[in-house]
Amino acid sequence: MLGVGSVPFRTTSAWAKSGRERYAYRPDLPEAFDACLAEADDPDLPLPSRAARAYLDVAFFHPFDDGNGRAAALALYFVLAREGVVLDQAASLLMTVRPAGEIRAAEAMARHVAILIDQTRRRMSLMAPAADER
Repeated sequence: MLGVGSVPFRTTSAWAKSGRERYAYRPDLPEAFDACLAEADDPDLPLPSRAARAYLDVAFFHPFDDGNGRAAALALYFVLAREGVVLDQAASLLMTVRPAGEIRAAEAMARHVAILIDQTRRRMSLMAPAADER
């Protein structure tokens, strides 16, 4: 994605959005990030919530010096794809700025993912030929 072979976890605080958001560094940050990302595997959580959580974890842990937004999108797509879901449109999801640490923003993102999944499935069903046309 970045044209390099290996991208280590950042080792200092990071800034984003032209310096408006600071992502502090602490020594246990990589382990905390791994623990949070593991929650995307929890089968007791709805798929949209798991996908949104993975996206937001990457976005707000800000683990890399560059490419965090792209990595967050890839994490979301990965969680969906391993459940057989491929969104046909996601720009509205990825272009929305969310404040870090606001539970309502996370809930809204999960609802947004659910809507995009439903819309994709609806469009795909309209495009599929009817059984009597095959």
